[in-house]
Amino acid sequence: GVFAITITLGAEAALRRASDGVASGQALIGGRERSVRGPFCFFIRSKRVGMMITVQAPASKSVSHRMVMGAALAQGDSVVSRVLESKDLERTMAILRGAGAGIVRTGEGEYAISGVGGQPHGGSVDPLSCDVHESGTTCRLLTAVLAAGMGRFRVHGAPRMHERPIGELTAALETLGVSFTFEGKPGFPPFVLKTCGLDGGEVGIGMDESSQYLSGVLLAAPLARAPLTVNIGGSKVVSWPYVGLTLQALENFGVPFSVERKEGGAWSAVDWHTLEQAEPGNVRFRMVPAMYRAGRYAVEGDWSGASYLLAAGAIGPRPVRIEGLRADSLQGDRVMLDILRDMGARIDIEPDAVTVHPSELRGVVADMSRCPDLVPTVAVVAAHASGPTRLWNAAHLRIKECDRIAVPAQELSKVGVRCDEHDDGLTIHGDPALASRLHSLDGIAFSAHGDHRIAMSLALLELRGGRLTLDDPSCVSKSFPNFWECWGQVRV
Repeated sequence: GVFAITITLGAEAALRRASDGVASGQALIGGRERSVRGPFCFFIRSKRVGMMITVQAPASKSVSHRMVMGAALAQGDSVVSRVLESKDLERTMAILRGAGAGIVRTGEGEYAISGVGGQPHGGSVDPLSCDVHESGTTCRLLTAVLAAGMGRFRVHGAPRMHERPIGELTAALETLGVSFTFEGKPGFPPFVLKTCGLDGGEVGIGMDESSQYLSGVLLAAPLARAPLTVNIGGSKVVSWPYVGLTLQALENFGVPFSVERKEGGAWSAVDWHTLEQAEPGNVRFRMVPAMYRAGRYAVEGDWSGASYLLAAGAIGPRPVRIEGLRADSLQGDRVMLDILRDMGARIDIEPDAVTVHPSELRGVVADMSRCPDLVPTVAVVAAHASGPTRLWNAAHLRIKECDRIAVPAQELSKVGVRCDEHDDGLTIHGDPALASRLHSLDGIAFSAHGDHRIAMSLALLELRGGRLTLDDPSCVSKSFPNFWECWGQVRV
């Protein structure tokens, strides 16, 4: 006979339109949930509104870079699992292979890595080509790490990378005996670095533009010829939690170090786990020559990549549960939970999963200095909230893959959202009625501006049934290669 069946499964449930085929799953038949199977010759409609969606968080890009680099610098053989297989990681691994590390893929996200024993090798006459493409993480961290090696290295990338500054880092490395020849504008890629290893002593590094300058020096410091003290200089500190990820990596690889804070004019050792923020001139790192320890390492889930999924739970029609996220993670973008909570979102936290429920949201004021990558995502969420949201203290976003202050404002204006730009952020004038206008996005051409985080944040506009027309959806491969596959489970 013919049955009236309402499916209670997700988007890609087994029950679907069948033409003399076999389908199976759970269905509501006559008001009761039953298992059904058999050849069906009628149309079965999937009903998903209100149902919880469960997805897996991607592997952390930041942690993947640090684990692969540590294993490549070690003496001996390591295995690193759950590595994010993205364009940025491909660049990092290609450069490390060129510098002498053996890196072999042994399974999905798993790599056997033979280390260089603390000394990356460049060219003796012609420099080793180090193409970072658009990966700022690869560029900054590996510039310092390669400077601890031997030989010549040419660091270059995509045109946008040649517009992103690195002079603060190269100036610090020059004080440690490394020489740089800039091919274009001084303080910017492309450049050739020539090194015979790092001297010890003392060095200062500013973090006004990026925490990766400090992270790179910390990763390279154990390879120096003598003890090295690293001081935080500059006028402010941005993205401090990423320094915690670097210290965690050093600790995992058995590298000894101490962190000291100045109080009352005197330096004293502190537990780095307790440092939630640092001020220039008041924190320093004591490093000694050491070897990275080979072993087996695993990468945790990525709070940055998961931020789009968390946001979808708050502004979409169904709760979203993201598995594979450590509740005790040091990743700075874990603060997405705090931002969503402050906006009024209902959130359930488990040791290795988070669920965000559809909620009525309100505007907030948020300091984004510790989590700048979240700005495009929070901007789209704020567009759905009641009242204005002010995102501030993130001026360095203008030198990312694109101008991440101007671009979110520009793209949100296409759906009628008013944003005010500021030197250090933006104000989004939210409209709770926005969702009702997003059932169709026909005729609106959105641009990712070549930026993976812009592309993924704009995907949130699809949650009410419209379909996004995006000029470069493939740019997500930089950090979340299977984003669109994962997103297919989330959107209507």
